[in-house]
Amino acid sequence: MSRQLDNDNPTIFAPTASATSKRVQQGKASLWASEALSDDEYDYDSASGSGEDREDIDSEEVYDLLRSITDPEHPVSLEALRVVNPDDIHVAGNRVLVYLTPTIPHCSMSTLIGLSLRVRLLRALPPRYRVDIRIKSGTHQSEHAVNKQLNDKERVQAALENKHLLSVVEGCLSTADKRGRT
Repeated sequence: MSRQLDNDNPTIFAPTASATSKRVQQGKASLWASEALSDDEYDYDSASGSGEDREDIDSEEVYDLLRSITDPEHPVSLEALRVVNPDDIHVAGNRVLVYLTPTIPHCSMSTLIGLSLRVRLLRALPPRYRVDIRIKSGTHQSEHAVNKQLNDKERVQAALENKHLLSVVEGCLSTADKRGRT
């Protein structure tokens, strides 16, 4: 028996211009651009040093990390579904706050999407960053319960110990390295 989809026919939007490509065109390579991660050019000593030489990230770079994650129900990016938006990502100091917008108010996949966003950021960002994932206010009927699940360390850890959930998250993240490329 096949599971019924929460949203049989989601609205799909055209992708936005890649923040990474904008930065490279302006002459500033993104911290997460493939050129910036090559072993030949990266100074590991300064990156792990006292913090004075560390480059901070911004919301555009975080958006580039999240935009190509695949929705668990549809083979479409979270960017194309407008589940993640550049305006809903905030970076202040060592805190990253991401608001996600479910495609429908009763989306049962919101927790799974939020877990995928959290795992992507925990894997990609240096450990000094604190990540908060929240449902955008007024966009989900159970927003408080979902927010509580997504930001409780013990619940997140328990979810990641579940092999089935982890395999679904890995499936969503299988496209995350595309970062907006078609």
